[in-house]
Amino acid sequence: MKNLFDLTGKRALITGGVHGLGMAMAKGLGDAGAELIINNNEPEMLAKAKAEYEADGYKVSTYVFDVTDDKEVEKSIEQIEKEVGPIDILINNAGIIKRIPMEDMEAADFRLVIDIDLVGPFIVSKYVGRKMIARKEGKIININSMMSELGRNSVSAYAAAKGGLKMLTKNMATEWAKHNIQTNGIGPGYFATSQTAPIRVDGHPFNEFILKRTPANRWGDPEDLAGTAVFLASKASDFVNGQIIYVDGGILATVGRTSEED
Repeated sequence: MKNLFDLTGKRALITGGVHGLGMAMAKGLGDAGAELIINNNEPEMLAKAKAEYEADGYKVSTYVFDVTDDKEVEKSIEQIEKEVGPIDILINNAGIIKRIPMEDMEAADFRLVIDIDLVGPFIVSKYVGRKMIARKEGKIININSMMSELGRNSVSAYAAAKGGLKMLTKNMATEWAKHNIQTNGIGPGYFATSQTAPIRVDGHPFNEFILKRTPANRWGDPEDLAGTAVFLASKASDFVNGQIIYVDGGILATVGRTSEED
């Protein structure tokens, strides 16, 4: 059973894995034995993240490239495979969100979110996928969202991108399963990160909303994503393809609780 989840000897590229959920998933793969390859387009953030990974004992390499730049990604994937080795696992984690009411959002901002959150995974997967196809083996994990299923005020571009990423995941599985490549997605719920810290205080309306809306009655811990990432990156998921696993404490399973049920 342990061998099903063992990633020893595998190499995993995690885009945007410099903090938060991306770093938590990367460390989970590292704990399972994988060698980590971390990407970001900001050298200073990447250097800081590398120091943390190394301090925690992970074997890690870092590469600066923009996931939306087709030629830059192609060159970087070639460089990684030459300098580090074949990429066995890809986690498309890099992404942004712009919280702007739709009626006020500029088309340029909408396109930017789509470009990073949807076109970026397409570009990176294309070049990594070509290598996996040639080797007849590979694992691709796209980081989706509950906004792949639900709408929410002020995140029209993000929801459109994540909805598109859900269908891209299914289409990647459709095209590449015959090459022994498994493509799946993870949809995180609401997690306790540095970004959500200001709204996770007692008495904050959004904190109360999330606790009431989540059957588990808590925010997710970033480490809650590690097991799902390891599962989808390992032999244990060799016949799982085109699925989105929502790690959300049960939010998508319920309409929520009323005040009488508290």
